[in-house]
Amino acid sequence: MPTAPPPQWDWEIRNRTSWWDFSPRELWAYRHLVAGLVRRDFLVSYLQTVLGPLWLLLQPVLTLLTYVVVFGKVVGIGTGSAPPVLFYLAGVVLWNLFSDTFTGISSSFRDNAHLFSKVYFPRLVMPGALLGGSLVSFGVQLALALLLLAYYRLCTPWGAVPVGWGGLLAVPLATALVAAQALAWGLLFSVLTGKYRDVKFVVALGVRLLMFLTPVLYPVQYVAEKWRWVMQLNPLTVLFELFRGGLLGGGVAPAGQVLYSVGFTLGLLAAALLVYNKQVSQLIDVA
Repeated sequence: MPTAPPPQWDWEIRNRTSWWDFSPRELWAYRHLVAGLVRRDFLVSYLQTVLGPLWLLLQPVLTLLTYVVVFGKVVGIGTGSAPPVLFYLAGVVLWNLFSDTFTGISSSFRDNAHLFSKVYFPRLVMPGALLGGSLVSFGVQLALALLLLAYYRLCTPWGAVPVGWGGLLAVPLATALVAAQALAWGLLFSVLTGKYRDVKFVVALGVRLLMFLTPVLYPVQYVAEKWRWVMQLNPLTVLFELFRGGLLGGGVAPAGQVLYSVGFTLGLLAAALLVYNKQVSQLIDVA
């Protein structure tokens, strides 16, 4: 008699982990779950608040005013040919994308261990949802920056300063690379915070320190020539210059540094995905 074909399972639980334990097709099948998680996080964040989603705009505006007064007026850091309001706002918007994505994903496993241990779904769904939520916030804040940019272009003498067409590519390229770096670092640190809870304090402190090592509040030209190479080792430096230059013109973004940042980002993201997939199943027992 012919033997029956082996049963086809929807998923299989094994006692071994793999460095590459997911498929793009499976992630695409859970795209609606990602969208639902993004919507849930957005609604929960502003539930029972007086101003609601307006905090998406108030937070960067209040931060912007602080930077303009402290660093622009008191400290006297120059912003080149760009108006201080636009200069600081461009840095704040891009830094919020990196900071929110990195800190959110770095604690994603610890915060959702109860779901991971009870319900099956690709573990990358949760970091993907956090990244999606950060991109939504970034889009809203970028729209505010573009409105202010249009005002300065149309209603002030600064509008006569030319901006090249390269900005059409520079802004999305810088945004994508910053988001990819935040995702990669978040995945790596989510493994660490899943094992060692005190790593979350290191993450909070590291984000604050990194902001001062990245040209968020000042142009690269403001740094002394003999120390500028140290900043250029930071792969975020050229991306902030590229993003700001695409919006406002100027900026210091040599092709070699851009290629360095692209290579670093892709290598870091590949390593983070491998480590995350290898360790995420083992973390269930210790989270």
